[in-house]
Formats: sequence, structure tokens, C-alpha cells
Amino acid sequence: MTEYFAEFLGTFILILLGNGVVANVNLNKTHSHGSGWIVITAGWGMAVFVAVFAVKDFSGAHINPAVTLGLAMSGLFTWGKVLPFILSQMLGAMLGAATVYLYFREHFKITDTPFVKRHCFCTTPAIRNYKSNFFSEFVGTFVLVLAVLLIHLPSLEIEGVSSAKVGLGSLEALPVALLVFAIGLSLGGTTGYAINPARDLGPRIVHSLLRMPAKDSSDWSYSWVPIIGPATGAGVAVLIYMVLNGMG
Repeated sequence: MTEYFAEFLGTFILILLGNGVVANVNLNKTHSHGSGWIVITAGWGMAVFVAVFAVKDFSGAHINPAVTLGLAMSGLFTWGKVLPFILSQMLGAMLGAATVYLYFREHFKITDTPFVKRHCFCTTPAIRNYKSNFFSEFVGTFVLVLAVLLIHLPSLEIEGVSSAKVGLGSLEALPVALLVFAIGLSLGGTTGYAINPARDLGPRIVHSLLRMPAKDSSDWSYSWVPIIGPATGAGVAVLIYMVLNGMG
């Protein structure tokens, strides 16, 4: 159970710090209110750094269902562990989101803009166009997963490699953080770059359950985009990886 708890803990840390920086920038009367997109993308990058560093030696620090699926599809992870890993990631994301709400509760109370509150939980497109939004999430996750796979010991023998510890942890923490930071800076402005189904769906569920003033809907009509987009992007990244490594 250690590797599943590690995925739970790593995803909890990811969401606590990642959604925490969103709340810190957007909610009223925080000391960093209005500090902007660079702070948010840097905060998310450092959230990835801390989460990966914390649990990489225990589970490989996937902390993202798209990464777990990508590694499984490429033969680098055991299929039997995929569902428990994703469930652990979802639960960790939900606890992280709930903790962010408790931590910033007084600031949620004095923030009157409903969509700003929702942004502290889940993603929303800057311009709502489902085809374009899907493409954004597809491309962002494609870059993430392909980079993970290409940096991941290219000379490694694929046959028989199925350890839970094959994942982001094998890259160490800083390169992964810089990768996510780069995606946020370059590609994140269209949808908020979920690039992680658990990162969006878990906190969206928490938002739907919480009772708070000036709260609007959880925008379930959009919720499929940060799930299907990343999953599809991960799948295509795996196909490219397999072609490049002569595995097709």
C-alpha cells in the first residue's frame, strides 16, 4: 500500500500548493492578491517540484492519471496498478482542494466573484470553444508526457520493466518542475492548463459539494475537456515515443 499512499500524498501536496497559489493570487485581501500569471505558473512548477521530491522514491511520483496511463501504454508500468494509482491521485486531489478551502476560508468569505472562487478549484477556458479548449489540453499534455518518456532513460530495456517506481521520480524533481513551468508560461493561458485529469476533476467535485456564499455552478458542461484532452494527448505522446524507439 506504500506506493498508493505515496500517490495520494503527492497529489495532495500538488493540489494544496498549486491551487493554493491560485487562491493566493485571486482571492481578496491576501498579501499576494493580483500578483499575476507568472506567480501562478511559478507556484504550480514549484508545487510539482515539492510533490515529486516528496514521493518519488516510493511510487515514482506519477501524481497525474495521464502520466500513469502513458507509462502503462508504453510498457513501463503495470496495468494492474493503473486503477489504484488513479483512485489514489483523485482522493489526494480532493483532500488538497478541501484543505485549500479551509486554509483560505476567510478570504473566500470576502470574495464576491463566483467564477474567481471556482478558479481556485478547477480550470475554466479563457474563451469557451470546446474544440479549441480540447486542443489546448491535448497539446499541453502531449508535451508533458512525451517529454517524460523521452527523458526517461532512453536506453532502458522495455521488456520486463513494470516497477511502480518507473515514473516522474526517475527524472528527479527539478526537471519535471521546469517542464510544467514551461507549459504554463507558453501554453497555459487558454484553458488554465489542467494537463492532469485528477487535478481538475477532484477539486471540481469538492467545489460542487462545498457550501459557500457567492458560489456559482461547478461548470460540469466543461468538465470533460480536462479529462479527455489530457488522456488523448498522453495516448498520442506514447505512440510517438514508441515509433521513435522502434516499438511500433
